[in-house]
Amino acid sequence: MTAFVGVDVGTGSARAGVFDASGALLASHAQDIRMWRDGEIAEQSSDDIWSAVCACVKEAVAQAGLAPEEIKGLGFDAACSMVVVDRDMRPLSISDTGAAERNVIVWMDHRAKGQAERINATGHPVLDYVGGRISPEMQTPKLLWIKDNLPASFDAAGQFFDLPDFLTWAATGSLTRSACTVTCKWTYLAHEDRWDESYFNRIGLGDIAAEGFARIGQHIVPPGTALDNGLTARAATEMGLIPRTPVAAALIDAHAGGIGTVGADPEAGPEATMAYVFGTSACTMASSKEPHKVPGVWGPYYSAMVPGLWLSEGGQSAAGEAIAHLISTHPAKGVAQAQASKAGLSLQDYLLEEVTRRSLRMSDAVKLAGRKLIVPDFLGNRAPFANPEATAVIAGLTLRTDVDDLIATYVAGVTGIGYGLRQIMQAQAGQGVRPQAIVISGGAGRSAAIKQMLADASGVPILSTTSAEPVLLGAAILGAVASRQFATLTEAMGQMSSIEARFTPTGGRTAKMHQTRFDAFELLQAADHHLQRELLRE
Repeated sequence: MTAFVGVDVGTGSARAGVFDASGALLASHAQDIRMWRDGEIAEQSSDDIWSAVCACVKEAVAQAGLAPEEIKGLGFDAACSMVVVDRDMRPLSISDTGAAERNVIVWMDHRAKGQAERINATGHPVLDYVGGRISPEMQTPKLLWIKDNLPASFDAAGQFFDLPDFLTWAATGSLTRSACTVTCKWTYLAHEDRWDESYFNRIGLGDIAAEGFARIGQHIVPPGTALDNGLTARAATEMGLIPRTPVAAALIDAHAGGIGTVGADPEAGPEATMAYVFGTSACTMASSKEPHKVPGVWGPYYSAMVPGLWLSEGGQSAAGEAIAHLISTHPAKGVAQAQASKAGLSLQDYLLEEVTRRSLRMSDAVKLAGRKLIVPDFLGNRAPFANPEATAVIAGLTLRTDVDDLIATYVAGVTGIGYGLRQIMQAQAGQGVRPQAIVISGGAGRSAAIKQMLADASGVPILSTTSAEPVLLGAAILGAVASRQFATLTEAMGQMSSIEARFTPTGGRTAKMHQTRFDAFELLQAADHHLQRELLRE
């Protein structure tokens, strides 16, 4: 048996999946990871994450009934959180609490908004490759925050890792970074194969440049490259695998979803198909042969996902989390939860069943929202406005507190995310990036009902792949390439993934209704932006 393991570390859990050479999922296992939240602060523990990863790999391989030597390659993806370790490679606190275990600044942590604004005020040319404005979700603002607020930790740090690169270091002992992580989140210029020293000097991180970038990455390779000697003896023991098992340079989790999906339709190719990873947040990845600078859309990044292609990366800072928040704060949550439990369903699955039951066609679901309209910018607007200070807006509120109103809220939340997706597509099209379809992955987008609602709201066909776990598959594809089962990442993508279903936008009255709602969506959003600007002047 030839099999590969893909490991995915998201915001709330670690997962491992075992796949055969055709891309079929043989087994998977998940384990929650801990997070400390306090307002805009979100912190985790790298030890806790690594322990969960090892437990997941061991259990998934056992469930697959495979011997350790049958695992021929291992790939990692993770959320783009920052991991800080000291010079002995032990966890180093980045927390006001001083707790060493709290050594991870989670991607969604917005503590560095002020540093991001200072960086953006420089107007440095490097910003042209992050959509014109850097986000507090990215790593150089966070580095600057640590230097400003925890100078002792900044000086004592031995390495600042993106979480995917931390995982490959923990597995192999290699300090090699992936071109995906450093290009997309650290301002590495992959098309020129260099860091820009002048950028770091200008923003106040000249010491990082002066030391030759030793703490953020000196050896950078494409995703899927086999790292050094593979699994160390210690990591192999912790995972239940064999030493020297090939390990690939990693990907950010959203980009793994892209690798697991955009090659599924070989006739269309990755340029015609945009990846949409719908999880806690939502990420869009559009590929093109030429670089396109889209204001408010991150990139263009060279070879950050598909080798040889430029990547334009957008997304929404709150997607699945926005839906969960809308549900959890609704007065009817308790009643709906009781009904869901009685039916043996999760609360969201229950709501989806009710939406389906109440709609003659899935495209009729939007009618259940009535006049309720939601701009779900709870964590700011990542794209296309690059505005971390944006807030959510809800119209159509009444005094109703029943389950019907909860269902209206749910549908309005999903379609609001679809309208945000439409905005990203329009911004990209204006600069020459025009994919013809969107292929979806991520736990929040598994339902056929959600895929149809997103197709109708965005006005773009939504595709799904045969794999139930396309993000995990993307990570496993990395392992397959590192093991030399496939010569290239592109070849592996075409062989291990395929299209299962297509959800086409509905025309006629449904399309007109969504256009009317989208126009109102933009008015509400503009009102929030106006209020933000005016209040800042006072």
